Amino acid sequence: MLSSSHSATASSAFELKGRMLTLSVLRLLTTDVPTLAQQLDAKTAAAPEFFQNLPVLLELEAVQGQPLDLAALVASLRERGLMPVGLRGADPSQVQAGAALGLGVVQGGSEAKRAAEPKREAPPPPAGAGMVVRQPVRGGQQVYARGGDLVVLASVSPGAEILADGHIHVYGTLRGRALAGVQGDRNARIFCHNLDAELVSVAGIYRVSESIQTAERGRPVQIRLDGDALRIEPL
Repeated sequence: MLSSSHSATASSAFELKGRMLTLSVLRLLTTDVPTLAQQLDAKTAAAPEFFQNLPVLLELEAVQGQPLDLAALVASLRERGLMPVGLRGADPSQVQAGAALGLGVVQGGSEAKRAAEPKREAPPPPAGAGMVVRQPVRGGQQVYARGGDLVVLASVSPGAEILADGHIHVYGTLRGRALAGVQGDRNARIFCHNLDAELVSVAGIYRVSESIQTAERGRPVQIRLDGDALRIEPL
């Protein structure tokens, strides 16, 4: 039995915290791995740096009971820079296959899936048009203004992702991820009333939360490219 004096002076080897970090969810709608890989390539082409070493949770509820080569899927994701870390909504055989690959299991099922599913948006606007979103963008949602600017008249929650081929304007707090100029427009900018983002990107050049200075947070800013550097400037 350890004495009280020894317990007081012994240093702890670790801390276990009940903190939930933001995690991207990849919800499978097919078990066709080549098709998944092809569509992922198209998705990641807009901002390849953002997806490098990105941890993802594989949501398998929609493909339960279907033959799935999980090893091939994980290998394909890792080839593209994505890092699968666990499964959700998996059937017993998928859980067993995931365990063999070192993947954990996250409980949550349908309720968690509904909270993470992107809200169905209106069809993309025609080229050159903009998109206006009047309600808050919740965690797990993705909003893409194809061919124009995106204006959000509310806040963007942690875990949400907003993208635009042109500029992004957020008339609230930006806590999620914002990617402007995703088709390569280096003149695109991000404007927000209160910066607290997980990631900001213009034309594929990005900064993550850890590289955003304290002095740049909690204030109205614009984010633009200066050469190959991403600048965050007060408004």
